[in-house]
Amino acid sequence: MITAALASRAEVIKWMEDFVGEKLSEFLKSVEDSWQPADLLPDATLETFFDEVKELRERARDLSYDLLAVLVGDTITEEALPTYESWLMTIDGLPQDPQGPWMKWNRSWTAEENRHGDVLNRYLYLSGRINMREMEASTQYLISDGFDLQTDNDPYRSFVYTSFQETATNISHRRVAQIAKKQGDNMLAKLCGHVAADEARHAKAYKAFVSKIFEADPNEMMLAFEDMMRKKIVMPAHYMRELGVELGKTFGHFTDAAQRIGVYTSADYTDILEGLISEWKIETLTGLNETGERARDYVMALPARLKRVAERMKSPQLEYKFRWID
Repeated sequence: MITAALASRAEVIKWMEDFVGEKLSEFLKSVEDSWQPADLLPDATLETFFDEVKELRERARDLSYDLLAVLVGDTITEEALPTYESWLMTIDGLPQDPQGPWMKWNRSWTAEENRHGDVLNRYLYLSGRINMREMEASTQYLISDGFDLQTDNDPYRSFVYTSFQETATNISHRRVAQIAKKQGDNMLAKLCGHVAADEARHAKAYKAFVSKIFEADPNEMMLAFEDMMRKKIVMPAHYMRELGVELGKTFGHFTDAAQRIGVYTSADYTDILEGLISEWKIETLTGLNETGERARDYVMALPARLKRVAERMKSPQLEYKFRWID
């Protein structure tokens, strides 16, 4: 065991290697056991393909404008995967051994996530509701523009971020699935449900990583948690933009659409924070110095403050036309 007084970030991450290696089979699925986009969409090798696509397009005609906007934004976010993998590889102190458990995690996480953008993109292409060139330009922008998650390449802050963000994407995809089902599109509901299930497993993994760090280095982990919550967790697509639109402007309209239909709201942000506080047993955490105790006090009081702010917020009105949607 590493003592908090002697622990450095790199020492703690190295100490966790055995834990990560043991948990890989729990947090990830083998390729053989994984779903693939082809399992969920019409099969172009079959004679029934065009009939199935016609049925898909008929169902998609009834999907609401806001649901389509959220679905496109989610797809662009998922397709910017190269940016997220490269970010993970820059985390300070993460062992770079290609066959080590941390690199196996990064590659396997990326491989699972890669299917999400694929399946959503193919569905939208077949639906006939989307201006694919406009959407593809937004994806190219997002990858080339990059992002700033304010984690400073710190593993502690980075894993707080991924714990929060993967939980948020699970909620978003799950809610899209529920709304799609209500609007009569069971195929879309099923594929979004599969994506949501992956995100739930990934969130479980990152939350477990943070729990393990709290065992070894509680004070520094507590300070990192506080710092990320003071900065506020921003989604990785916060620089999202359309052709001819200023950097980041589109993202606000995307989040408005998600808020209007209840896919992801300010209340969800607070619920995720409360879940992390409970998961990491912040209230009963020991081994904190005076600074750590102040950090804990801030985090424990934050949900109530956020709820008061959320109560005063009004649902944004539909006032924006996305270039993605014809």
